[in-house]
Amino acid sequence: MDTLLKQLELYRLENKITQEMLAKDLGVAFSTISRWLNGKVKPNKIQQYHIEKFLNSANGKKVKK
Repeated sequence: MDTLLKQLELYRLENKITQEMLAKDLGVAFSTISRWLNGKVKPNKIQQYHIEKFLNSANGKKVKK
């Protein structure tokens, strides 16, 4: 799992939200989140951008690449 997805999973666990809730916040399907976090697929460039933007706004800081 790459750094961005590790940060996304850490965010999810620290904030006690489900994969379904995270999917809704990111505007993707639950199955997409599940596949990302299980390492079956990686987010494409546009999805990566939106994940970074989401984490930056949620954490109030820059996401490490």
